[in-house]
Amino acid sequence: MTYDYSRDAIAPHGGVLVDRFADQATREDLVRRVDAADLPEIRLDVRQLSDLELIANGALSPLDGFMGRGDYERVVAEGRLASGVPWTIPITLAVRADVADDLGPGEPTVALRAPDGQLAGAMTVTERWTFDKEREASQVYGTTDRGHPGVSYLMTEAGERLIGGPILMLGPTAPAFPRHHADPRALRKLFRDRGWRRIVAFQTRNPIHRAHEFITKTALEMCDGLLVHPLVGVTKEDDIPAATRMACYEALLGSYYPTARVVLSTLPAAMRYAGPKEAVLHAILRKNYGCTHFIVGRDHAGFANTYGTYDAQKIFDRYSPEEIDITPLRFEHSFYCRRCAAMATGKTCPHDVAHHLALSGTRVRELLRAGERPPPELTRPEVADILASLP
Repeated sequence: MTYDYSRDAIAPHGGVLVDRFADQATREDLVRRVDAADLPEIRLDVRQLSDLELIANGALSPLDGFMGRGDYERVVAEGRLASGVPWTIPITLAVRADVADDLGPGEPTVALRAPDGQLAGAMTVTERWTFDKEREASQVYGTTDRGHPGVSYLMTEAGERLIGGPILMLGPTAPAFPRHHADPRALRKLFRDRGWRRIVAFQTRNPIHRAHEFITKTALEMCDGLLVHPLVGVTKEDDIPAATRMACYEALLGSYYPTARVVLSTLPAAMRYAGPKEAVLHAILRKNYGCTHFIVGRDHAGFANTYGTYDAQKIFDRYSPEEIDITPLRFEHSFYCRRCAAMATGKTCPHDVAHHLALSGTRVRELLRAGERPPPELTRPEVADILASLP
């Protein structure tokens, strides 16, 4: 089905909002062929299933399947698809060498199963090739250190061969948080119905503390609406669980934000921790969901000390505003200043750092592990109560 985005605030990335969900007849035919053992099968992991759904619902537009070699090579080398459209992280399907070798000649159709074995969709395999994992790690993640979660997945969990081609998905997976789930078409319609023309998105995988509140409210001063869009796919083991984070978001937004101007909706994507490269991908995703602006703060999507503090902002300068289209809102590191008695940044506060209190997601996790409560200057009491209840 072709989506009419002519009345939306922004066009999808690449100009087309992809829809790769199968119609009824195609679903029935695929199920029949699988039941007849007529198709080879691939069991997806959780991250691959997430990518499959984001391709199918248009969040990863203009991709209509897992990347072929032309797209893959140019993304890794230049941060662009083969067409020249900006893109920074490969969206690929890696399989074991024996699985790729068994697919046979031509362009076979392969059944795709979810991690639990349920039939999820199908893929027409147009290309198969061996790839250099070290090169991808170095170019995309900026490191080959296996302590980095994205590199670790690539080196130890991903197969040796990549297969590319268009996909079809039988239907959406059951959302983890149904009350706060919306695909790109649904969010675009919601924004259109509310008359919003300037929509700013906030990516988060941590509870929103006062620094986040400061920058999101500052951004909301410039825009019609705010999309708080937490990533609820696979994250690091020591990240705060998605259910706890969602409870924090609900408590904070219900008490401290204008509810008519804010939408809380989940993004069922896997976290790569690719720093600047992931910041661009996160912006593209939100563009496809209908947002016109995207908040980029300190060390966006970072891991440890892999990336520079503001590398995730600088990478946007590699592309012209017209080709990225969504506008990055670049915020400096924010903190609570005791002298100002308010949240501030280095742009607005004249006082020495001795007066500054700052809190990162990492520091929150450290405090919780030590059984300490985040300070009230940096965390709203409702959020602190929820975090303090973690086992």
